[in-house]
Amino acid sequence: MAETRITRDVFGSLPDGREVERVTLRGADGFEARIITFGAALQALLVPDAHGAVDDVVLGHDDLLSYVKLRKFFGATVGRYANRIAGARFTLDGDDVRLEANDGAHALHGGPDGFDRKLWQIVATEDGEQPSVTLLYVSPDGEANYPGRLDVRVTYQLTGPMELSVTFAARTTRTTIVNLTNHSFFNLDGLAAGTGILDHRLTLAADHYLAIDETAIPLPGPPHDVAATPFDFRDAQAIGARIRADDAQIKCGRGYDHNFCLRGGDGVHLAARLESPRSGRVMELLTDQPGLQVYSGNYIDATVSGKGRVFRQSDALCLEPQVWPDTPNRPDFPSARLAPDEVYKHETIYRFSTTGASA
Repeated sequence: MAETRITRDVFGSLPDGREVERVTLRGADGFEARIITFGAALQALLVPDAHGAVDDVVLGHDDLLSYVKLRKFFGATVGRYANRIAGARFTLDGDDVRLEANDGAHALHGGPDGFDRKLWQIVATEDGEQPSVTLLYVSPDGEANYPGRLDVRVTYQLTGPMELSVTFAARTTRTTIVNLTNHSFFNLDGLAAGTGILDHRLTLAADHYLAIDETAIPLPGPPHDVAATPFDFRDAQAIGARIRADDAQIKCGRGYDHNFCLRGGDGVHLAARLESPRSGRVMELLTDQPGLQVYSGNYIDATVSGKGRVFRQSDALCLEPQVWPDTPNRPDFPSARLAPDEVYKHETIYRFSTTGASA
């Protein structure tokens, strides 16, 4: 009899009594992804290190109430528009669309009640060598003032022994904007280690990045060249090597909180490589999106805890594939427009391996 690689259980209940499920996908050598229906979030990701020891490598919580009480986007599916829209407004086909501001004057990650706060529905599961789960959320026309009903599906699938694929698809009834991403916080040391990510080595397939103002909105003008700046990760660099440099952009982001403009390529291609010298874990991120938001956990503080530890600044790194921030207000940026006769598609692959460890 074939081994079962997918299981479902109850993760908890929302205050209104609705049940939240958890689906576990199992790969090889202890590799395991756990997905909850609240926010269609990656609740845990277990990955072996260079010595075969398995640990969770994403921030989050062991209980539902913590996800509900504190909106920190741990592992969540973010939408309808990930990242920021300046002034919480944009113009679409001559119509002025006004959103709900939740980041100063700006709209961030879908506003105050984005997709990460919704209860998603499991519509398909598949067992076998490549187990998967597909979740559905239907966003009503006008929700958070976005035009068009949006039918969104996200599929988590183990596409290799230590490889997790996340695929998004969406259709709309009216022309709208869409920008979806997964917002996992990674620490390849494993959460049990109690260490941060400043010694993690990062490589990015990006020659340019978007400089931002003090409110994290991209500045006017073209992307900035990474050469001779703390944003040059074309060769592997420790995240902490230049994170406290006397640089205006580092100061604006309080570290790294910037969109990197990925080199072009057809379909899914390598965008980033992250390596922990301590554990020997390596993560390669492949995507078909034009941008990658790199966030070094600058606003995490000791008021947040989960999975048996207190989370602090630079305890984890977010690598969020997406279109560029504020694209609806920037015709010079890649478009986030979706028409009723089109299908939004977005695929990201997290591929893990190991190399030599220092401890």
